[in-house]
Amino acid sequence: MKKPVKVLVVDDSALMRKLIPKILEQDASIEVVGTAIDGHFALKKIEDLSPDVVTLDLEMPGLNGIDTLKAITRHGRLPVIVVSSHSTAGASITLKALALGAFDFVAKPKDVFAHMPEIATELIKKIRAAAQSGGVQTQFLPGEPQGVLPPKMRPIAPTHIIAIGVSTGGPNALHYLFSQLPVEFSGSILVVQHMPDGFTELFAKRLDKTCPIRVKEAQSGDLLVAGRALICPGNRHMKVKKLPLGNVAVLSEEAPVNGHRPSVDVLFHSIAKEFGPQAMAVLMTGMGEDGAVGLGQIRAAGGYTVAQSQETCVVSGMPKAAIERGYAMRIADLQDLPHILQAQRAPDRSRGDSSDVKRATGAGGN
Repeated sequence: MKKPVKVLVVDDSALMRKLIPKILEQDASIEVVGTAIDGHFALKKIEDLSPDVVTLDLEMPGLNGIDTLKAITRHGRLPVIVVSSHSTAGASITLKALALGAFDFVAKPKDVFAHMPEIATELIKKIRAAAQSGGVQTQFLPGEPQGVLPPKMRPIAPTHIIAIGVSTGGPNALHYLFSQLPVEFSGSILVVQHMPDGFTELFAKRLDKTCPIRVKEAQSGDLLVAGRALICPGNRHMKVKKLPLGNVAVLSEEAPVNGHRPSVDVLFHSIAKEFGPQAMAVLMTGMGEDGAVGLGQIRAAGGYTVAQSQETCVVSGMPKAAIERGYAMRIADLQDLPHILQAQRAPDRSRGDSSDVKRATGAGGN
């Protein structure tokens, strides 16, 4: 019988120290081995109990969540899931935690009890994925900004359109990718990152401040221009539309797809329909299968499709689902994606690399 995932719950709230273990009791594959009231207790209990995953509140007295996370990541790759407040301040500190190596986060709504089923499902799913992941790869963490960025490029028409779908592990992967693109990057990028509303605006601003290209949270009517990435807002879908005066992003509040809003499949389907062979799509690290079908639609429409390699994903479920269905024309490590986005086209788009096929065989992930 498979051993249960051992979880340590760290939260200064007595209510949450009772509530989170109660939520996790619903799943027989998870065992809460202990709770801690602050960072000092947490670090001691990590030594004593050797948990597989830690859930961590960031706003605690004494040794706070950020300092606790730093101490945890200094000593290994123990996956940490941040449990944060659904607020602007909560979003800001959560993004900082992700940049420091937290595996993922769950946002606590103001009325926790009213949203208990959704919180339970999300937390259990992320704990399972964290336990299987082996932790975050530190070589792709952002680090401190180096020097002053050059001026951003003025808006001009793009040479090509690139759609990116990403979930767990996405904030750091996108930061790495965008930080490697030049100011004069000629493509226009659209991104669906699974993230709640209230978080995506701050995330886009953070990327814009630290990366050469422009990055902003998308609004309906935003032009697709060279050297800019549009991040779909949380709780909205994003599509594209060709118009006589310029191609634009269009947001909608249609029903969730694959359990997600925003959904990668919604964006990819729209890209395939509007741009076809002019488009490129990249499916990156993330849980589940959102985006796999859409990647296939872009390939069928004549576009160029890429899946991130399992080796460089935090969780490889999304790209793996596309690879297994034969929808990815190329499988690439994260560090190779900046060059691929700039080159845009493979020399022979009808053939996949045989080494890619070998790497895809038997690839694990969620």
